[in-house]
Amino acid sequence: MKEFHENFDATFAEVNGVELVSSYGDASSEYQALKKNAALIDLSPRGRLCLVGEDRSKFLHGQVTNDINSLAPGTGCYALLVTNKGKVQADMNVFNLGEELLLDLEPGGSAFVTERLENYIVADDVEICDVQEQFGLLTVQGPKAAEAIGKLNLDLRLPDQDFGNSHLEDATLGSIYIANHPRLMTSGFDLFAETGSLPAIADKMIQVLKELGGCAAGWDALETSRIEAGIPRCGLDMDERNLAPEAGVEERAISYRKGCYIGQEVLNRLHNFADTKKALVRLELTAQLEPGTPLRSEDKKVGYITSTTALPGSGRIVGLGYAKKPKNEPDTRFQVDGGTARVL
Repeated sequence: MKEFHENFDATFAEVNGVELVSSYGDASSEYQALKKNAALIDLSPRGRLCLVGEDRSKFLHGQVTNDINSLAPGTGCYALLVTNKGKVQADMNVFNLGEELLLDLEPGGSAFVTERLENYIVADDVEICDVQEQFGLLTVQGPKAAEAIGKLNLDLRLPDQDFGNSHLEDATLGSIYIANHPRLMTSGFDLFAETGSLPAIADKMIQVLKELGGCAAGWDALETSRIEAGIPRCGLDMDERNLAPEAGVEERAISYRKGCYIGQEVLNRLHNFADTKKALVRLELTAQLEPGTPLRSEDKKVGYITSTTALPGSGRIVGLGYAKKPKNEPDTRFQVDGGTARVL
């Protein structure tokens, strides 16, 4: 896809050692498209694994925080891999495609997740396949995402539930899986398609988006929108320093009704008998700051910043970070390098 992107004046950057499109020359317009209309983003640099075999669901169920056994074909969920102490190692979007489970991972995340999972395969009938080279990922995000996808005139019904997915065998474009996946908490759909078909799908999608006031967008606009929405990214806003509930993903990532998995005892005990000592908070700041910058209150460190971004057109700077409780309450103010920060 690199040649395709270059034809649209794309600039590139590396995330976790993986090259991807940072923007098409106007990250501000791309951000506005995500906010008001819809935009197409090539997320093929993200990792993709498929689990096959009779025991695939039972095996993954015993590894991650969410309930995999309950996923019917055509459904999915968000889940975490955690340590035996409940600390975050990786996150994933899991889609039950019927005969296989598809895992959508952070860029560069496939190797770690594969190694972690394979370490626990004993007599299970399960195989982990890296399908990143065979299938790419295009996502359409924004309020008009469903309308845009509908204008592709694909012969299938769009899933109406989050993580719902449908499969289409197109005579021209080959095998396509479409999943309802609002990555920015508004509206959004993922298209997993054969890599050879990606340029044709992307070209058609961009033409449709132009009619709706949208465009193609890069990683920079996606990250700005993600941070503004308060959505943590694994490896940046949550990692092995953080217990899973501290990151604000408990409701959508953790099932407290399921059976045993690595880290379950700690997380269940925390849920039933204790509380976390810090929490991820949304921040408004007076300056963009590096991850790890301390949050201070009365000259004491009470937290740290994980992400910041400037919102195009508004002059506002927002971010995410961790604050010790009760300093996580709205409107709490901190001193930071060169300015101040306030909990939103």
